[in-house]
Amino acid sequence: MERIKINLRFGVISVLILLAALSRLIPHPANFAPVGGMALFGAAYYSRRYLAFVVPLVAMWISDLLLNNIVYAQYFDGFVWFYGGALFTYLAFALIVVLGMFALKEIRIVNIVIAAISASVIFFLVSNFGVWLSWNMYPHTFKGLMSCYIAGLPFFKNTLTGDFVYTVLLFGVFEYSLKRFPKLQKAVVLKNK
Repeated sequence: MERIKINLRFGVISVLILLAALSRLIPHPANFAPVGGMALFGAAYYSRRYLAFVVPLVAMWISDLLLNNIVYAQYFDGFVWFYGGALFTYLAFALIVVLGMFALKEIRIVNIVIAAISASVIFFLVSNFGVWLSWNMYPHTFKGLMSCYIAGLPFFKNTLTGDFVYTVLLFGVFEYSLKRFPKLQKAVVLKNK
């Protein structure tokens, strides 16, 4: 008889992250997205640190592929593997994961709220810096950078709201599930006949 080790916890965490990423396909206000919530959630619950980076980034990349090649296809010439600002979006994402690894060593409401707000700030600073650096919309001067940040302020409210909503949803659903289904605490070993 062969034994198969199934890590139910890993599966549930990964499915929640993938569902959050795919929620980007649902019409939503600009910048109201699961990016910060996914990064913080992965950082808090994956026992292997590299998974906190890999799984949420892959889920986000899959949703980017769908968004850019189906929803926003008219804005691109042909199939798009990565869009122009992807590097800075993914860099912000990775920085939010690092933040989560430090800020969420203990899962407490105050830590989650502070981490969600901090995630929004990181995303705002990095993504707008990327716009300033990569595009010719603003002069490549300090004044141009400040103009870029000022122009991004109206979107910051949606970033804060999205990060807060998705962070609360992901952490809330998982913490509730941990209480209801104790098997989520560890891997389950099944016997295969």
